[in-house]
Amino acid sequence: MNSDAPPALRLRRLDGAEAAALAPALAEVLVDCVAGGASVSFMHPLDPTRALAFWRGVAEGVAAGDRALFVAEEEGLVLGTVQLLLGMPENQPHRAEIAKMLVRRSARGRGIGSALMRAAEALAVDNGRSLLVLDTAEGGEGERLYRRLGWVAVGTIPRYALHPDGRPCGSTFFYRDLAA
Repeated sequence: MNSDAPPALRLRRLDGAEAAALAPALAEVLVDCVAGGASVSFMHPLDPTRALAFWRGVAEGVAAGDRALFVAEEEGLVLGTVQLLLGMPENQPHRAEIAKMLVRRSARGRGIGSALMRAAEALAVDNGRSLLVLDTAEGGEGERLYRRLGWVAVGTIPRYALHPDGRPCGSTFFYRDLAA
């Protein structure tokens, strides 16, 4: 699907039924990322049942057309995921948001995050979206990834969220102008 993907990697966009079927595997990725310190809305330790409920809700959003969900798989194992939030207010039909860009700790450094982001960006363009936004933990791996991919940081809000261990965490907000 994406030429930026490592050769053995399979990137695909899921429909609602596929998202529901892969919810347990996606929950594993989320639990792994939170255990590794990712500030992605959940605290450590993340109960796998809570993670599963989150992904079932995402599957409902995919089925409703409010979001697109991509996964990166290798030999049947889900290694990463990203969402493109498409359900924007009527005065913002030109934009979308990136959410929950996650890659298993054991699979990082292989270009999976870049491939997932490029797939989401391409879908945004296909859907007539010219502006993307996201936020990420200040100073984290995500921030470095987005800068490498050409995203523009607009600022950091201190103590915006918490790290999974309860420490305060600033959030850096980014945008990408796909029309430029």
